[in-house]
Amino acid sequence: MLNMPRYGRISRFAVIGGASTLIYGACALLLSRGGAGAAILPATLASAVAYAVAGLFSYAGHKYFTFVSAGAHAFELPRFLLLNATGLATAIALPVLLTEKLGMPVAVPVVLTCIAVPLVNYIVLGRWVFRNV
Repeated sequence: MLNMPRYGRISRFAVIGGASTLIYGACALLLSRGGAGAAILPATLASAVAYAVAGLFSYAGHKYFTFVSAGAHAFELPRFLLLNATGLATAIALPVLLTEKLGMPVAVPVVLTCIAVPLVNYIVLGRWVFRNV
């Protein structure tokens, strides 16, 4: 039988993750291309700023909507940031290792990142970041 609370949590996780991704993409494009065609920020800096903005949304969304945590920000935010940094490092390391060092097609590390990072995030967010103690 399907565990409905867990299924609901997975759905909420997907909604917040999808919205975070859209926020990242929109911010990165807006900041790097600007409204009038002139770049507001260089692409790399625009991407980093957009990642931070999306990360703030993701933290709040997962804390209050996905995992409904009443934990203290002083406890949960540093853990969230560490997990987020790990995901970013994975998104950088896999292409370096698999594409640049081993010569695999770019799609391989991208697909692996798209599968591994959300899966690890869901587990770690629920068991370590937003666990209800």
